Amino acid sequence: MRDKTRFSLEGQVALVTAASKGIGEACALALARAGADIIVGLHDKESGAGVVRRIRRMGRQALPVQMDVTRMAEIEAAVREGARHFRRIDILVNNAGIGAPARAEKVTERDFDATLAVNLKGTFFTAQAVARIMIRQRRGKIINIGSQAGAVALPTESVYCMTKAAIAHLTKCLALEWARYNISVNAVAPTFIKTPGTRKWLGDPAFRASVLKRIPLGRIGLPAEVAAPVVFLASPAASLITGATLMVDGGWTLQ
Repeated sequence: MRDKTRFSLEGQVALVTAASKGIGEACALALARAGADIIVGLHDKESGAGVVRRIRRMGRQALPVQMDVTRMAEIEAAVREGARHFRRIDILVNNAGIGAPARAEKVTERDFDATLAVNLKGTFFTAQAVARIMIRQRRGKIINIGSQAGAVALPTESVYCMTKAAIAHLTKCLALEWARYNISVNAVAPTFIKTPGTRKWLGDPAFRASVLKRIPLGRIGLPAEVAAPVVFLASPAASLITGATLMVDGGWTLQ
């Protein structure tokens, strides 16, 4: 029996969506350090040269694939290409997500539809495409990147909060359906993390101060601090965990 206390992913293949920067890049690199080969899902295939190069320098394989998760054809083609190249997919990190802030009365239909297309449609159909392979394999680990915004209300983030709450419940639903195939489905829900996407907001001293007041540990998170729990959930050490959302929020949701 494989050691259930191991964190090694040696010999595993992981697909990470939106892997060119931020949390996605950190997850791809952390999974590679743990021993996995990586299918690097990219909204723009040309944008991933840096992360691909860093993975290969570790001695791991990296396959960049074009993968705009709002486009079904690209989801299906990317998953098919990855599975054909590596002959399997053991781990999926569903990382792609967006959320332009706006007061609820100012949200446009275009922004509403775009946020749901990436955060919900993209998450669901990427999980579906990969799960079809995992069902044949009779094994797999799916980790969805949620947010503390799925558990607490944030001003100007009504649509984003709604989608992240949905991801937490979708995680439970998929975990229940696919448990019979030895597929676990979990989520990681971070607080504000220092990434290119949050730089504009966290660069505002007043906004940053308002955020720090809500985090008992007293600091903004780093992408690696999200990637580490992802590695844990992908590893044999998390073999009895499914349907869970792990808060990585410095204590924000304790209050």
